[in-house]
Amino acid sequence: MSKPNAAAGTAHAARSYPPRPEAVYFYGTCLVDMFVPEAGMDAITLLEREGIRVIFPDDQTCCGQPAYTSGFPAEARQVVESQLDLFPRNYPIVVPSGSCGGMIRWNWEKVCADDPTLKAKAAAIAERTYEFAEFLLHVVGFNREDQGPDITVALHTSCSARREMGTLLVGRELLARMGKVTLAIHDHESECCGFGGTFSLKHPDVSTAMVSDKVASIKATGACQMVTADCGCMLNITQRAAREDQDAGRTSASLPGEHLATFLLRRTGGKPSGEHA
Repeated sequence: MSKPNAAAGTAHAARSYPPRPEAVYFYGTCLVDMFVPEAGMDAITLLEREGIRVIFPDDQTCCGQPAYTSGFPAEARQVVESQLDLFPRNYPIVVPSGSCGGMIRWNWEKVCADDPTLKAKAAAIAERTYEFAEFLLHVVGFNREDQGPDITVALHTSCSARREMGTLLVGRELLARMGKVTLAIHDHESECCGFGGTFSLKHPDVSTAMVSDKVASIKATGACQMVTADCGCMLNITQRAAREDQDAGRTSASLPGEHLATFLLRRTGGKPSGEHA
């Protein structure tokens, strides 16, 4: 029996969730693949540890979001069309990024709108696409014993995860299930970190001002680290913090961060892929 979405923060209608499946497709995202592969591997490990078989389509590529949000829908369509046949079985598609998940769920169908066959394929894929944290909470029902030490962390939820995937409360709930984790709420929690994919390249000064505010807000909580389910935001925030550390002559990171999957895996007795000998 499906479960209603309890997460707030989205303009879209609440969705229903299927029972735990025997298998899922994993859409790794190009940013995870190129810059933070350990986040993808740790997400896969968490799913497999729950008894779910993970299928990784080898021919997957970018979700098309950079082209689409930059005003090139035709180019985005080429990217989308090349992947519409990669998920033939009726398994959920899990994406470790709110922005990429939102692109697939809400915009793949739009860029294929003038071709009924492609549009139908895109719509079917969209219906079974889930952001990773959303899937872990609402479908898997993740609830394992916290085996880590007491710690205070700050959570960053990306704009897309909040707006398009409705996961404002999902990350908080997963962290709340870790008995020794205290969540520090920061003043700028609802504000964009300034990454926005190509936005940070086109408007670097505005982006820097936004992420500087975000870093200052998180540091003001006294949290030991930041946790997020979006690697683009994570890299933007932690690298800005690292630059500030460098300018101040500090040799240790004042604001380390990691993907939620890595954090949860370590807290529940697993060994993150980046820490393997």
